[in-house]
Amino acid sequence: MTPPRGWSIPRPSMENLDVAQDGIGSGEKPRIVGTREDEAWRAYFERSAVEEPRFSFGVHYLRNDVAETMARAIPRDARVLEVGSGPGDTLARLPNAVRDGVDPIRAAVEGARRRHPGLNLREEDALTMRLDERYDAIICDRLVHSVPDIQRMLENLSRHLSPGGRIFLTCYNYLWEVALRAGEMAGFKLPTPPANWLGESDLKNLFEIAGLEVVKLEDRMLLPMPIPGVSGLLNRYVSKLPLVRRTSMYRLYVLRRRGEAVLPKSLPRVSVVVPARNEAGNIPKIIERTPVMGAETELIFVEGGSKDDTRGTIERAIADYRGPLKLSVYGQTGKGKGDAVRVGFREATGDILMILDADMTVPPEDLPKFYDVMVGGLSDYVQGTRLVYPMEAEAMRFLNKLGNIGFSKLFTYLLNQPLKDTLCGTKVLWAQDYERLAANRAYFGDFDPFGDFDLIFGASKLNLKILEIPIRYRDRTYGETNISRFRHGWLLLQMSAVAATKLKFT
Repeated sequence: MTPPRGWSIPRPSMENLDVAQDGIGSGEKPRIVGTREDEAWRAYFERSAVEEPRFSFGVHYLRNDVAETMARAIPRDARVLEVGSGPGDTLARLPNAVRDGVDPIRAAVEGARRRHPGLNLREEDALTMRLDERYDAIICDRLVHSVPDIQRMLENLSRHLSPGGRIFLTCYNYLWEVALRAGEMAGFKLPTPPANWLGESDLKNLFEIAGLEVVKLEDRMLLPMPIPGVSGLLNRYVSKLPLVRRTSMYRLYVLRRRGEAVLPKSLPRVSVVVPARNEAGNIPKIIERTPVMGAETELIFVEGGSKDDTRGTIERAIADYRGPLKLSVYGQTGKGKGDAVRVGFREATGDILMILDADMTVPPEDLPKFYDVMVGGLSDYVQGTRLVYPMEAEAMRFLNKLGNIGFSKLFTYLLNQPLKDTLCGTKVLWAQDYERLAANRAYFGDFDPFGDFDLIFGASKLNLKILEIPIRYRDRTYGETNISRFRHGWLLLQMSAVAATKLKFT
């Protein structure tokens, strides 16, 4: 989730819809025509605000899992709104400073205020609310099953997002419809009126219509009741396995406004960081071939204790340079590419941060593709993939390619986001997102000498939209690779364990 940077590309079609259907231009709230089903659902929620099922432990177990999931998924610095906040338990579990809730049932709001006096709660409906505030995170827990107009609700939630905000929407798996009805008959759940049951394609269609797109998703829970030694195993591990996850009880969707470009007030500046160790022969070509992007492009070399004359070559090139780029060089104090990237990003002054490997296997001329995707609002975090186009003969050894393909499948599974090439060195993100990523680095620890997974895991944790751009991977023309396939392969397995424990099996 990208924090506000000034302005975003508006979606006029949504505002036109408001004026045409609702008369919102004058500040009037929209009118929803009630039906018998709507009244039945209102009666259900009024009852559930003061009454629990005969056997309530399953309801509390599910509610607790949703609260824990939201606390883990929503960044701590986000301004949060929950629609249909009910008893307020989910909001109360969050550590965030701003925790607002709305619910159309007065008894639910009053009860939640008594239970959690620190929350800001009000009586409003998710379809008709018109709040002055805008939020970085909006929680919508299973409301899609009860509202009379899902599209309208989604559009209204989108309208209340701050630039770069996210909607955290949960819904039941339609395969559980019969099981949930059986639970009602057995007294584990209060009986509900006829509900909206939606498949994956139904939901994605509604997201598309409402101008939203899925950033990532997570399937949760096989056993919705606390059985010592069994529930934890099934819900934390087994439910996340391929194929099995399709039978989980509910799903969390993280949504963002489609095509939203969150830009600074002026044309963005670009910082290209080049970690360079034993790359003296490539330095002149990098400077010559790096294009100017945005309002200004700075090229930052971070030299890592080279045995050749890399540092001297950079310094002489900077002294002789008379072109449009802003050039600088810094010495690396630690070890590894990851440390060099951190040094370069710390010194960068641009709005967009890029990494370019000094071996020139990814041409600098490809960087504008990444810039265009970022300023076009298609993604918050972009990296290259070398595994689409044919490679030159010596660009990647056979075992390295097999390893890259295998780890891409593994990390796609662990991160719940498709990734084809985790180790491509070209990576791009907004500087403000990197600052938030770095501030939350303690969650994963100092585990990554490459620097790739520090950024990928951090981007996933912040719910950033991740895209990959196919690039043509070239042969190295100077020097030797710094990659040790077996030693670094072992490190990749260790990083897989970090992703599994911190992101997947939680």
